[in-house]
Amino acid sequence: MRNSPYNIESLAENEIFVFGSNLSGFHGGGAARTAMAWGAQWGNGIGIQGKTYAIPTKSENIDRTLTVDEIRPHVSGFIEYATQHPDIKFLVTEIGCGLAGHEVEDIAPLFEEAMPVENIYLPARFWAVLLKVKTN
Repeated sequence: MRNSPYNIESLAENEIFVFGSNLSGFHGGGAARTAMAWGAQWGNGIGIQGKTYAIPTKSENIDRTLTVDEIRPHVSGFIEYATQHPDIKFLVTEIGCGLAGHEVEDIAPLFEEAMPVENIYLPARFWAVLLKVKTN
């Protein structure tokens, strides 16, 4: 199983840190703040930035958590990007499950299409949900 580390403290040359952001790209807390050290751009809340990839989970004003349906197209865009860059290893954090307040059981299924993508590494708790759903 391709597990991303629970606490990502360093990145290899070919690794990208995938984190939850807000649509305004104000990376002030949680994994978004960590992402700033690896090239996340203040004011850019979506997509590839340095050695990071932002998936929005909060609104522009950070006053509202995006719904699962609002997050879904951003996760799909990420999976498409990762599929097109097989030489890069993408380490996904538990996006949406920290400051945004979603449950792992709600967000993990958005990554079902990532399961066969060899260069996407998911959090262990996402895998637990995905494999449970897959076997039921």
